[in-house]
Amino acid sequence: MEGLEIKEKKLYEVLSNKDFRIDSSFYTKEPKKNPDLIYAKIGEHLISSQYGISIEMNTDSVGYPIYRMNEIHDMLCDLDADKYANITQADYNKFALKDGDVLFNRTNSYEWVGRTGIYYQNDDIQRTFASYLVRLNPKESILPEYLCAYLNCKYGEWDIKRRARQSINQTNVNPEEVKEIEIPVLNIDLQRKIQECFTRANTLRVLSKTTYSEAELILHKELDIDLSTMVNTTITQKRFSDFVNSGRLDAEYYQPKYDDLFSRLGKFETKRLGEIVRIRKSIEPGSDAYQNKGIPFMRVSNLSKFGFSDTEIHLSPDEYKDVMRPLQNTILLSKDGSVGIAYKVEQDMDAITSGAILHLTITDDEFMPDYLTLVLNSVIVGMQAERDAGGSIIQHWKLSEIENVIIPKLSQEIQQEITNKVRESFALRNESKRLLNLAKTAVETAIEQGENAAMNLLNI
Repeated sequence: MEGLEIKEKKLYEVLSNKDFRIDSSFYTKEPKKNPDLIYAKIGEHLISSQYGISIEMNTDSVGYPIYRMNEIHDMLCDLDADKYANITQADYNKFALKDGDVLFNRTNSYEWVGRTGIYYQNDDIQRTFASYLVRLNPKESILPEYLCAYLNCKYGEWDIKRRARQSINQTNVNPEEVKEIEIPVLNIDLQRKIQECFTRANTLRVLSKTTYSEAELILHKELDIDLSTMVNTTITQKRFSDFVNSGRLDAEYYQPKYDDLFSRLGKFETKRLGEIVRIRKSIEPGSDAYQNKGIPFMRVSNLSKFGFSDTEIHLSPDEYKDVMRPLQNTILLSKDGSVGIAYKVEQDMDAITSGAILHLTITDDEFMPDYLTLVLNSVIVGMQAERDAGGSIIQHWKLSEIENVIIPKLSQEIQQEITNKVRESFALRNESKRLLNLAKTAVETAIEQGENAAMNLLNI
């Protein structure tokens, strides 16, 4: 019996489980506990829990912004949502997000199920949340920030994952089982310290967004780009030769707003992207190559203009040791799915990106990396990507189209001004992430070394 994972359980313990779990791994993989801490079931410290609303969503800004799993990153709900729900006032009143709500992702792929974030009301916009999220509202004994940090720390995550039920296409966690998770009821002063990390981190990311917007404003001002004054009609006339030259028959490709954009850009010195960068494509190993350990494998779903989210998908270090890695100042650009997401790599990464993410290396020193990255993420390139990759259910941006993207060449002074703003924005965001990681580490430290050690960590 030596070396086997064995745990003896009474029948009544199995029957008392909300999901009647009989799988052995559920009992042999219980998370570590500190005998000096007081534990209680999460459900005992909740005022309420609620599923989100199930409704068709739209991207036309009709209705209320609706939060999904996609809008939860680094233990915080994003500042903006991509989709909207056209619901009645009565439904909104029932599912309105409120400051301090904890949102738990109950169903998705195994790597994302259990993702938890806290929602902060940073503006006057009214928002709601989707049905595959569950809203948790704790009592005063458990602060929302601490609950969020615990569910994201390695011990909370471990407990969530062992309760997950996997099927072919998705993984589910019963919210009633989440209520059964035992959480250490930490000293309220320590919880408030953790709360301070969250609130300060939120303030910094809001400031980061504002600073990044200032960089975009500089670009738009220099190019005299004002979305409110651009042509928005969908009616146009084209010659047969236009269809022959472009090879496109879809009407969306010929919308006047694109002609308006190129007319405005024509007033400035520009270059095509293929003249500025060398473009390389990574690999697509296929799901059969995925494993739990090894080299992190990053897909478009992990990519944003601010960097990568964590991934649980890895590749074999032996089989893929010679595949290129993202290097410092390389610009990563998505070409499939969510096309046109650009991120400048801050330092060399020991990771592999999917074939849907291109590696751009600047060969023209008249373009600064941060400036070019901002332009790629701007409406200027966004409209070009929209025009090129439109007309299909799953967007695909061809390499030949990407090479022909028009990039405005502004003065070095303006590029430097934009670069400074971008770097300031990233510095603020990095400090925000540091504080959030510190909060999570403090929870793990309290479990491993005690509350005093955790408090000392936060008092540094």
